[in-house]
Amino acid sequence: MPPVSAAREILRRLHEVMASRTGAEAKLGRVVHIVARALDSEVASIYLLRDGMLELFATEGLSQAAVHVTRLAMGQGLVGVIAATREPMSLAEAQAHPDFAYRPETGEERFHSFAGVPIVRREAAIGVLAVQHREPRDYDEVEVEALQTVAMALSELIHGAGLVDDAEAARARAANSGPGRLAGLRLVDGLARGTAVFHQPRVIIEHTVAEDAETERQRVRKGFERLREQIEGLMGQAEFAGAGDHQEVLETYKMFAYDEGWLRRINEALETGLTAEAAIDRVQAKTRQRMRSIDDPYLRERLSDLDDLANRLMRIVAGQLGTAAQLGLRGDTILIARNLGPAELLEYDRRFLKGVVLEEGSLTSHVTIVARAMGVPVLGRVNELFGQVSEGDELIVDAGNGTLLIRPQAAMIKSYAEMSAAKARRAERYARLRDLPAQSLDGRRVQILMNAGLSDDAAALDATGADGIGLFRTEFQFLVSATLPRRERQQALYAQVLAAARGRPVVFRTVDIGGDKTVPYLGGGEDDENPAMGWRALRLALGRAGLMKVQARALLQAAAGQDLNIMFPMVSEPWEFAEAKALVEAQAALLARTGHALPAQVRYGAMIEVPAVIEVLDLLLPMVDFVSVGTNDLTQFLFAADRANPRLADRYDWLSPAILRVMRRIVREAAAHKIQVTVCGEMGGRPLEALALLALGVERLSITPAGVGPVKAMVRSANLAAASAAMTEWLNAPGVDIRRELGALAQAQGIDLGL
Repeated sequence: MPPVSAAREILRRLHEVMASRTGAEAKLGRVVHIVARALDSEVASIYLLRDGMLELFATEGLSQAAVHVTRLAMGQGLVGVIAATREPMSLAEAQAHPDFAYRPETGEERFHSFAGVPIVRREAAIGVLAVQHREPRDYDEVEVEALQTVAMALSELIHGAGLVDDAEAARARAANSGPGRLAGLRLVDGLARGTAVFHQPRVIIEHTVAEDAETERQRVRKGFERLREQIEGLMGQAEFAGAGDHQEVLETYKMFAYDEGWLRRINEALETGLTAEAAIDRVQAKTRQRMRSIDDPYLRERLSDLDDLANRLMRIVAGQLGTAAQLGLRGDTILIARNLGPAELLEYDRRFLKGVVLEEGSLTSHVTIVARAMGVPVLGRVNELFGQVSEGDELIVDAGNGTLLIRPQAAMIKSYAEMSAAKARRAERYARLRDLPAQSLDGRRVQILMNAGLSDDAAALDATGADGIGLFRTEFQFLVSATLPRRERQQALYAQVLAAARGRPVVFRTVDIGGDKTVPYLGGGEDDENPAMGWRALRLALGRAGLMKVQARALLQAAAGQDLNIMFPMVSEPWEFAEAKALVEAQAALLARTGHALPAQVRYGAMIEVPAVIEVLDLLLPMVDFVSVGTNDLTQFLFAADRANPRLADRYDWLSPAILRVMRRIVREAAAHKIQVTVCGEMGGRPLEALALLALGVERLSITPAGVGPVKAMVRSANLAAASAAMTEWLNAPGVDIRRELGALAQAQGIDLGL
């Protein structure tokens, strides 16, 4: 009998067996008899997991005396390897395989060829179905697929008969895999522990054998229709319209959604008697098997797209379209996703969201930018993520070291708990400093402000004791929106932030998009070979005057009657600042003519992050009210080192003489013009680097909320006059390792670096 016909006949007969009133073991005895006859094999056997061992439960062809006697551990023998790896195996000469384990009580020495497949329940191998033949022979792919189809139905029968319960399956899954470790790319630094929750929960297939084949075909047909509608809808949304990588991905999705070959393969699986969900899963399993055998990255990526689309089809057919955010988090969670959008991330409850792990992701993706602002650790580019992690697994994300620990052992959990406890003690210590000024031992007052970009961030002002918001990234509202935010929405956000600040200063940076923060509804920079130096920030805003005019009116109206601080990003030449300021002032004049209230005072500032503008500070400084140094971009431009490239991210040192001399020059020239200088960026949020900046004369830092406490503790324990004198000597002497010297000075003075 052809394998497909055999599988269909077996499933038909299995349905009869499942409906019969005989006992569970008698049913399994009938099953192996049916399988052996349908597949024309001398042996058919079923091994089931019991008390952590794979036990021979039923056989046709082996000695009946071996039933409930032959037992194999996970990974032991061919059967144990199949269960441990959850991968099928077929051999023309089984006894020649290095994992073959001979059991004399079975009488299997007469048989040469062997084929086996795992019986899986809720992603755990709970048994193995195997066939054997006397003569050496190769099993073709269709025969193995037929066995896999039968194994899916067997899983349902075994569960229904109570031979292996879900608790045993859960223990099996843990025993199968045990502790694991996966490597990834650090996207947002941090350490977190929680339970694995899939952003789009997997569909658990409860029923594999179809009651009515035509009904299942209709379910698949309607599923494909809905899938195609969704893809067409996505392609029409403003968020995805226009050129770019996202368009190429959607075109690939559309190609697969209309692929008749994919639909045909699912229908062929339906012909064997499977339900719609089981048929989709059967074809998807084959796709994943192909993915593992392909080395070409492009082909792997395309098959990965098909796998993702199959998950979507499965959820449509099963009627499970919600995300974990919509279902709600119930405890400390590590979110698992193939990829994630910033708006989707913001839907999650921050009380329980402890970390994110992505199969894809990049240092410059929108979700990375937003997660960094939220203080949520993110690990990306984790291969085999969905193959190794299951819903409910205990996880530890060590993003700093690029590591995901799966089902960690007690020693690792204890180590994490100790680190968490130490972190909590430090947080308590910093909380006690909240209402105290950031004043050094020699009486120098430092202003410590915080960076923000989300509406909820302003609440951290009170929690941290920050002196204000030194950088509000207005582009975040643009990044999480599918369309250009209307003026009313922008104005409402800015008014909300000012109200939350309660009189403390807020510096609004005008929209800094383009480069590593593209939005598809604006376009214009997709073809930049080097986006960081391309059509972005103030260049883009001045090129789209309508965009900047709308934002200017929103800011002016939101700050009516209050002080308004506006800062322009990535100023390269003084004329750019002058043109941007003139544009805002023109909007203020327009609002005044139409009777709108205006801010009590508007102060204009410029971001110093392009090295060229440092050469014309004597021309720029007389034009501005304040400047802020963006150390992240300034450093990458000075060193010609792309901070989005993981191989270069740690290549440069913020305490190198090149960076510190540039910073000293900016501080001195600004002081000569009596212009206030703030340092924004990661450099100011690290206690040792912040100490170096203060030693250069910087008096204002704008950093992440998490950095406020540690930096304040450093300031209150330091003698800044001594650090300044030492810094002057180090910068004037050749070959000094400033990081080492500054660290030694801090240790000698007992400066608190939060270590």
